[in-house]
Amino acid sequence: MAMYDYTIDGNLAILTMNNGENRFNLDSVRAFREILTEIEGKTQVNALVVTSAHEKIWSNGIDLDWLLTAVQKEGGPVRDRFLIELYTLFKRLLTFSMPTVAAINGHAFAGGAFLAFSHDFRFMRSDRGWICLPEVDLGIPLGPVFMAITRHNMPGFLLHEMQYTARRLTAQECESYHIIMKACPLDQLMQLAVTFARGLNKQRDIIGRMKVETLGPIIRVIDETVASLSEGS
Repeated sequence: MAMYDYTIDGNLAILTMNNGENRFNLDSVRAFREILTEIEGKTQVNALVVTSAHEKIWSNGIDLDWLLTAVQKEGGPVRDRFLIELYTLFKRLLTFSMPTVAAINGHAFAGGAFLAFSHDFRFMRSDRGWICLPEVDLGIPLGPVFMAITRHNMPGFLLHEMQYTARRLTAQECESYHIIMKACPLDQLMQLAVTFARGLNKQRDIIGRMKVETLGPIIRVIDETVASLSEGS
């Protein structure tokens, strides 16, 4: 089974992440970007819904076992190359030329939370799954890219608490803080996300231009960080 696949439903593409816990490594990040390019270039859809095939996990973020092993073998440059690819994926989603809807059917931890935050809208199952920023427990600072993406999606006081405590947010809490559109039972999640996305029947060009205008500060942070990493690698 491919890491990612998609189906067409009217004006929608429904992308499913099939990569186990959907952790990020060089191969999975590149495969994600490739399928986004295919959806944008080879279909006429104008909205995207992203969900997971895993019954409990939407995305568990960076594949730290792979990254630590790669760094031990190849040194710091492989870490920089991976971060460049990951940040570029998030930029690709943030500026995707159609509305994007995350149907979060399980946990979204660390990089998985940032992936969710890189979508325009989010729906989340109410009976299982948290959004969490556990980097403090991993000994990893958020860094400018993840901080910029999270600030755009979360109240400042809540980000302050979560980054220092690794507090886990339920779907109901995420809805109350307007991080997601709606918390709902799993058996209603895809129907609600798809119905909402289907109503976003807008022209691609105007959506793309609006995103660049609205998210300009985040994009600049990504571009500057990628440039810095490229110079050092």
